[in-house]
Amino acid sequence: MNAPSEMNFEDMMRVRLEVLRREHRDLDEAVHVLETAGRPDPLTLRRLKKQKLALKDQIVKIEDRLIPDIIA
Repeated sequence: MNAPSEMNFEDMMRVRLEVLRREHRDLDEAVHVLETAGRPDPLTLRRLKKQKLALKDQIVKIEDRLIPDIIA
C-alpha cells in the first residue's frame, strides 16, 4: 500500500502524448467537417491545419524521446 502517488517522467510523457494525439484527431475531424460543409472559411481552415501541424511536431518530439533509436 506504499505505492508512490507520483508519476515518473516517462509516464507523464505518455499521458501528454495521448492528450496531443486526441487533440490532433479532434482537429482532423474539425478540418474534415469544414472542408465537406459547402463553402469553408479558408482562414479558419488554415489556422486549424497550422494547429494540427504544431501538434504533430510535438507528438513526434515526444515519441522520439520515448522510443530509443536502435542502430542495427
